[in-house]
Amino acid sequence: MAWAQQSEFLGLPTWQWVKWVLWLAVGFFGIFPGVVAYMVWAERKVAARFQDRIGPNRVGPLGLLQPIADALKLITKENIVPRSADQWVHLLAPVVLLVSAFLVLATIPFGITSVYKLEAVDDPNGFDPVAVRGGFIPGLAAVNLPSGLLFLIAVSSMSTLGIFLAGWSSRNKYSLLGAMRAVAQLVSYEIPQVLATVPIILWTGSLSLVAIMNRQFAHGWFLLSPPGLLAFALLTIANIAEVNRTPFDLPEAESEIIAGYHTEYSGMRFGLFFLAEYLSVFGVSCLGTTLFLGGGTLPFLGDSTFRFIAGESTLSLGIANLILISIFTLKLVGYIFLMFWIRATLPRMRVDRLMNFAWKVMVPLSLLNIVIAAAWYECVIRASGPHSKLLGWGVTTPLAALSVSFVFWLYKRQAATPEATAVVPALATPAVRRLPTAAAR
Repeated sequence: MAWAQQSEFLGLPTWQWVKWVLWLAVGFFGIFPGVVAYMVWAERKVAARFQDRIGPNRVGPLGLLQPIADALKLITKENIVPRSADQWVHLLAPVVLLVSAFLVLATIPFGITSVYKLEAVDDPNGFDPVAVRGGFIPGLAAVNLPSGLLFLIAVSSMSTLGIFLAGWSSRNKYSLLGAMRAVAQLVSYEIPQVLATVPIILWTGSLSLVAIMNRQFAHGWFLLSPPGLLAFALLTIANIAEVNRTPFDLPEAESEIIAGYHTEYSGMRFGLFFLAEYLSVFGVSCLGTTLFLGGGTLPFLGDSTFRFIAGESTLSLGIANLILISIFTLKLVGYIFLMFWIRATLPRMRVDRLMNFAWKVMVPLSLLNIVIAAAWYECVIRASGPHSKLLGWGVTTPLAALSVSFVFWLYKRQAATPEATAVVPALATPAVRRLPTAAAR
């Protein structure tokens, strides 16, 4: 172990390479595929209960072996590639999607390795965005980047390229149409998704997911404020659109374009799309849990409590990690259940309404929420007085309510205008062949 800490390979310590190899081997081929498999089982069970059915119940007790049977079927099924398709790009597209979904999880802090103390230092400008009484060094994460949130947003954008490559390389008009729909949707909803994280960056003063978690250890969840609640709602809606789930699953509208961008995929290549989609659901749920729900924290278990539990010994640190991971998992399950609930409840949106909702509701609300978050920063974080939170709630609650009411009123008013509701006559009704009248005969 001492040799591993002292030796280097390509400028990095050997222990860091060993850690990444283990993360890839255990996570990529073990933990995360298993998580995805049983997420599918859980969604089928939840959807069945919503629809008054039983769900998977034949393979194994309670159908618990059904995901293994599905995986074996996909692995053994023949991969059929169209003769006119671009062979290499056709194979590369699902790989790009899977790599993008997997890299999103690289910076999520699931646990801690040790505790360090931070002393509060007075800022000459009066700003103190990251004043915490204690901090935690992440252990159950592949990397701890100072700009982890920026890295996460960047690698998640790779999915747009993978989807477009899948549709273009298939040489199928339905695949290409589904890919173009997906690109338009993903690019549109990435903007409010990123804007919804700006209040968190403003309040924390850092792009590090570890710093964001530490801030909530010391001062409570970011969800527990009017701009935080609005940002959480905006991020959740954008996350659902980014992973192509109902009611934003237009790229895979079976009634119009068969299966969209993966129409010409079968076997394990289709299985990679399936794996990437549910891994993305898991990833955005981890992101929402970390940014707004404090990761593994609870409102009554602050940083001082966890510093006491973690202590200095390996056993106490393991107990603290067990508590953190358990709390994180419970929050994560709740977030994923919310996405399952939405899918089982809401119908698919029409494509024009989907795009209008992004540009005319989500983007304006995200921009207005940044202003409201700045007001919360001035009233609560910068002031940090005994009644600062009461002042913050009194100022930002009416601002958030007025913003939501105004944006939706404007959206509905514009949708009700004759220009917005007009339909092209040729598309309004199908062409009907007129039968000759008696006089014509």
